[in-house]
Amino acid sequence: MTDFVSLPFYDLFHENEHGAEVRRKLPPLLSGVRRSILEIGAGTGLITTSLADSTPAEIFALEPSAGMRGMLLSRLNARPELLERVTVLSCDALSLDLDEPVEAMVMIRVMYALEPDYRRRLWPVLAAHLEPGGLLIFTWRDGGPPAPSPLRELESRQVGRHTYTVLSEIIESSGEACKARYLYRVTEGDKVLSEEEIVGNAYRPVREVIQEELVTAGFAQADAPEGLLAWRLT
Repeated sequence: MTDFVSLPFYDLFHENEHGAEVRRKLPPLLSGVRRSILEIGAGTGLITTSLADSTPAEIFALEPSAGMRGMLLSRLNARPELLERVTVLSCDALSLDLDEPVEAMVMIRVMYALEPDYRRRLWPVLAAHLEPGGLLIFTWRDGGPPAPSPLRELESRQVGRHTYTVLSEIIESSGEACKARYLYRVTEGDKVLSEEEIVGNAYRPVREVIQEELVTAGFAQADAPEGLLAWRLT
């Protein structure tokens, strides 16, 4: 699985990038969920706490990254009322082992990290842990992978005297994959204090590919607002 995340930058930028929009669109989709939700790729808990606030369900927050889990647990510790409702899982999604099927599953900004073979193996695993009629929701962007593009600044945030900047470029693109390069830079004025480079592959399958994979795994598409796809286990 691909991971383009630099931990010190995560909350600074991902909250602005998708947090408010997803928090607005998810609750109506999950309005009937009362018992349990599995969040795959919980990250630092930005969406985890929102799920807990908008539903009464028990939440299983799956996050394989030790660094992310540490930040997630810190966020939960700041919300002691959630400590009995949220269970943090460290396993890979293919090794998922829950005592009983959940009512809903949520994956926010995870699809890009799933290699095609991994993704095809994942759907049956999720179907086995979702109750009949249960809902699978994930963020979605149509159009396949982006074309190659030069390095450009994505966003910048000021924290005290330091500026945190994220830059990216698409090195090459083929099929449903692209090779991307990210730079995470901290500066003070014109002085570069640190710079972290992450290079890897990201994946953006077209809608027809996802539809075929999910139908084969026993899912049927449901209504969802723009930017999200929803599927029910038949």
